[in-house]
Amino acid sequence: MRPASEERFRSLYAAHYDHVLHFARRRTDPASAHDVVAETFLVAWRRLDDVPDGVGRALPWLYAVARNCLLNMTRGENRQRAVAVRLVTRSGIDREEHADSVGDRLEMADAWQRLTPSEQEVLALAVWEDLTSPQAGKVLGISAAAYRVRLARARRALEGHLDHSPARTVASAATLAPEASS
Repeated sequence: MRPASEERFRSLYAAHYDHVLHFARRRTDPASAHDVVAETFLVAWRRLDDVPDGVGRALPWLYAVARNCLLNMTRGENRQRAVAVRLVTRSGIDREEHADSVGDRLEMADAWQRLTPSEQEVLALAVWEDLTSPQAGKVLGISAAAYRVRLARARRALEGHLDHSPARTVASAATLAPEASS
C-alpha cells in the first residue's frame, strides 16, 4: 500500500472512529458495537478509493457501511432466534407475558419497539446522529426528499403508538425528532 493511502486511512480513522462507535453503540450492545466499528474500518481500508473526499462526505459513507454491518449482524441474530423459537415451541415451554409499561419512558420505549426497523433508523439518523436530510439520505441510499418523506411517516407512526393525550402527543412530536435541515 502506498504511504499516501496509509496516511489517508489513518486520518480517516482518527477523525471518525468515535463517531462511528457512537453510531454503533446506539444501535447494539457495546461488544457488538466494537465489532461493527472494526468491520466498518476494514471495509474502508479495502475500499479506500471509494471513500468520498471532502468535509462531511466521509462520515455518511462510513455510517452507511456501519449500518450494513449492523444489518448483516441482525440477520444472523434473527436466524439464531428463529432456531431458538422453533426449539422452544417444540419443547412446550411457554413464554411469560410482559407487564404493562408504566410511565413516560416505558411508554416511549414500547412505542419505539413497535416501529419498524426502517422507521427506527430514519428517526435515529435525525435525532441521534443529527444528520441533515442529504446526509441521512446518503446513509440510506435515497434522496434527501425521500428521506424527509420517510422521516415524516416515521414521526406519525411513533405518535400513533404513543398515548394520544393532547399534551403528550404535542410534547413528543416537538422533542423527539426536530426537523432535519436540507
